[in-house]
Parts: sequence; structure tokens; C-alpha cells
Amino acid sequence: MDPAYGARPLRRLVQTAIGDRLAKEILSGEVKDGDTVRVDAFGDGLIVGPATGKTL
Repeated sequence: MDPAYGARPLRRLVQTAIGDRLAKEILSGEVKDGDTVRVDAFGDGLIVGPATGKTL
């Protein structure tokens, strides 16, 4: 966190890393209206998709 910019860089990272991936999942039909979405960290990346009710 940078004192001059506050949490804005973190917000931008979340928007890019999660928001863009989630948009792709919605457009591809993997995530539908009313679905619960799960975001998991895996290695150096993220897994974004519909929640299945299973735990990892």
C-alpha cells in the first residue's frame, strides 16, 4: 500500500484480477444469473467460477 495513493492500487488489482476473469466467465455462460461465485488462489493465479458446494 502506498500512502500517497491509499488502497487504489489494490482496488485496481482486484478489478483486473477478479473482475475481468468474472466477466469472461459470465460471457462464456459458465456463471449464470443467481449463481454464487467462488474465487480461489492457486499457485500464482486465481480460479474464478461458479461455486459447486464442494470445499477444496
